[in-house]
Amino acid sequence: MKIKRYTAATMRAALGLIRAEQGEEAVILSTRRLEDGVEVVSAVDYDAALMGDATRHVTMPSPPASDAAPQDAAPQYSAPQHLVPPIAPQPPAPEYPELQRELKDMRQFLESELAALGWHTQRQRNPFSTRVLEELTALDIAPDITRALVSRLPKRTSAKNPAHIPLALLVKHLPMLHDPTCIDGGVVAVVGPTGVGKTTTIAKLAARWCMRQGNQELALVSTDGYRIGARDQLLTYARLLDVPMYVADGGPHLAQILARLRHKRLVLVDTAGLGQRDKRVPEQLDSLRQGLGGARVLLTLPSAGESKAVDEIVRVYGRITPDACILTKIDEAASLGAALSAVLRRELPIAYLCDGQRVPEDLHDAEDKRLWLVRTALELKNHSRSFRDEEFLARNFGRVHTHA
Repeated sequence: MKIKRYTAATMRAALGLIRAEQGEEAVILSTRRLEDGVEVVSAVDYDAALMGDATRHVTMPSPPASDAAPQDAAPQYSAPQHLVPPIAPQPPAPEYPELQRELKDMRQFLESELAALGWHTQRQRNPFSTRVLEELTALDIAPDITRALVSRLPKRTSAKNPAHIPLALLVKHLPMLHDPTCIDGGVVAVVGPTGVGKTTTIAKLAARWCMRQGNQELALVSTDGYRIGARDQLLTYARLLDVPMYVADGGPHLAQILARLRHKRLVLVDTAGLGQRDKRVPEQLDSLRQGLGGARVLLTLPSAGESKAVDEIVRVYGRITPDACILTKIDEAASLGAALSAVLRRELPIAYLCDGQRVPEDLHDAEDKRLWLVRTALELKNHSRSFRDEEFLARNFGRVHTHA
């Protein structure tokens, strides 16, 4: 850093002299006009601390305390913005990754220990409720649902085997209903995201109706114009059952078709399959609601879905207010906890259960299969636990056994 004084020199000449002496990288730190010339502070490789020190010592003189500045006083010079260096940022605090990792591990350890201590205290205070909580959690029932079910426990129980209490709670509180579709008929629309088995479920309902009532009073309607071949699949089922099929494009067209089919006792409407996060879902549901009028709506719910995904399906398709749901693909599920939690949380009744592709054998009335559904959830839990145990043994003792 250099402090230069230039007598009777313009600032342009002073800048030229500084660059000639210090190079093109020289910057102006500060200037001030003196009685005998101009003082310029410049630097090439400046230091932030030295700069601060220099600016403290080289300060602009205070203007005289008068109403007007002297007319012969020259204006103060300000260096161009591109010549004024930015304030150097303070260096970041040193990081200690090892120490941070150890602190994170210690925090997780303390949290787990506190949770275990709280759970142990809860088990001592109320061992019966704690055991029910553990059993329901093992079934992959969501925590908020397990707490709600446990809150409904009686204070006293005469059950000989307390292990049956969690299953009894599910059997008692699962919302189910006898759906009148295959008995009384009507207009019934099956909705849901793509890939959950809507068209196959339509075929099962249609086949069951034909077995009980014949095919004279049945008609199928498709509104699925998104998926390639979706209408062809429903048309194949219609030909096998020897029933008419109609194609509707949009809500008003659907309303016109349903008006022409008033003489049919049962009209099944197959809707387009869109993911629950698809931006077109609200528009599609509004169009369906406009075209369906007062028709019943059944929501197909995948039993094999993840908890958040299944709950999101129920929430998004709640826009059309389904009357009940159909649990599909039970045979493909590793756990039924997500589906059972969703219907309990949203209080959405279950109308049918589907556990295969056979038409119509793999469609079951939910109310008649209430106990079977809970037992299936328990069997899936036991199978999953057995699989994890076998995997643990193979991973930890497989090599030892092989070498032996």
